[in-house]
Amino acid sequence: MDCIVSSSTVLIRSHLTPIRSASSVSAKPLSSAQVTSFATNRHTLSFKSDYKRIRAFSTSASTIRCGGIKEIGESEFTSTVLESDRPVLVNFVATWCGPCKLVYPATEALSQEYGDRLTIVKIDHDANPNLIAEYKVYGLPHFILFKDGKEVAGSRREGAITKPKLKEYIDGLLTSLSVA
Repeated sequence: MDCIVSSSTVLIRSHLTPIRSASSVSAKPLSSAQVTSFATNRHTLSFKSDYKRIRAFSTSASTIRCGGIKEIGESEFTSTVLESDRPVLVNFVATWCGPCKLVYPATEALSQEYGDRLTIVKIDHDANPNLIAEYKVYGLPHFILFKDGKEVAGSRREGAITKPKLKEYIDGLLTSLSVA
């Protein structure tokens, strides 16, 4: 599923049973309460074909793959991660990685939850071999926390993780940073 986000519109291309004639996709606007609790709400999408046939269905937030986590590459790593004025959690992922896909909804929700306290970015394993080699990323998904341009000692985490465990992991790291 692909998605493009603008200031007021979310366009979604889905792999559904095709409708015979040209169709338009419209999404019901989200209220501010729905935006803040995006992971827990369901949203209704309507598919119209010449106004003759309407298909409506609900989709959960885990199906829509767009939002707060920015994908960066080697060229943006220094400015986004090393020069950041707040902690940055880097998630090394790959498109073919099943555990990465399982962890994504949790990282997306936590990215919105932490807001200005933490930036979460993802780096594609296959597209960024120099970063993979430099940071010795051997398993995916792989999390590393950076603060003040340096890797935080003991911050590496590898493998699939549930949202509560990921939140506990991040909270522990942020607490240790505020004490240090």
